[in-house]
Amino acid sequence: MLADPFAHPALFYRGDREYVSAITSFVREGLARMEPVAVAVPAERLAVLVPALAGDAERVMLVDMADAGRNPGRIIPAVLTDFADRHDGERVRIVGEPIWPGRSPEEYPACAQHEALINYAFVGRQATILCPYDAERLAPDVLSEAERTHPVLRDTGGERHSDAYAPELVITWHNRPFPEPIEPISLRFDSTNLGAARALAASQAALAGFTGTRLDDVRLVIAELGANSLDHGGGSGLVRIWTDNGHLVCEVSDAGHITDPLAGRRPVDPRMAGSRGLLIVNLLSDLVRVHTWAGGTVVRTYFAVT
Repeated sequence: MLADPFAHPALFYRGDREYVSAITSFVREGLARMEPVAVAVPAERLAVLVPALAGDAERVMLVDMADAGRNPGRIIPAVLTDFADRHDGERVRIVGEPIWPGRSPEEYPACAQHEALINYAFVGRQATILCPYDAERLAPDVLSEAERTHPVLRDTGGERHSDAYAPELVITWHNRPFPEPIEPISLRFDSTNLGAARALAASQAALAGFTGTRLDDVRLVIAELGANSLDHGGGSGLVRIWTDNGHLVCEVSDAGHITDPLAGRRPVDPRMAGSRGLLIVNLLSDLVRVHTWAGGTVVRTYFAVT
């Protein structure tokens, strides 16, 4: 049996010097091999990498991960797979940094699940995705989970296999019930009043200051989640809406069970029939959290109030 061509190492770095040295070496090695290369890291990290890459930066696709990956559920379809699909038939090389100091407690579980799911999304693909971790500033439990979501670990001492590698455990560990919100606005819906659920979300978003396309995004997210409840969640659901820590939070729960951990993270050919509701939700929301079990699913979507 041939080895999987996909490689997914974690890079543990300490300080800018180690960061720049390791990533520029990784990038230039790929360019020397004529591999398409992308670097998706927060803008503050691009600011130190681009000068070090000098003229080679023009040969690299540069992505601000703090923008493109603010919802971790968006990274696989809209950043990683999008880049790989543009170079179908070629081996691609990507630096992807989805976890950095400053990620909120609400975001981190989705980040960890994302890192675990990369291993399933890219099975059999010709790709190397290097994920940097700030070993000085990230919490020890974050670094421990990186060892579970990456089969290979790198640092200044070299490269080694991860004895802790077990991505399925990370996916399961973060599939937990959410804390209860304080005084949400709620509405039970079915096929007779899904429009009322959309209208409720839109009215609460408008009260929070959303206008234009952002208001349309909230309305569409509730429409897609509501349609999923009707089609796959027992024909009815509950929508709850509240504000928390600078976000409008819209939650839809129903009696369905999401058994595919990559649901909503696969790009969908627009020519193909079939549901793409969770993908749309991931692409439009600033954060998506999912808790699912046999007999029920809760999807929380977050929209930053600006």
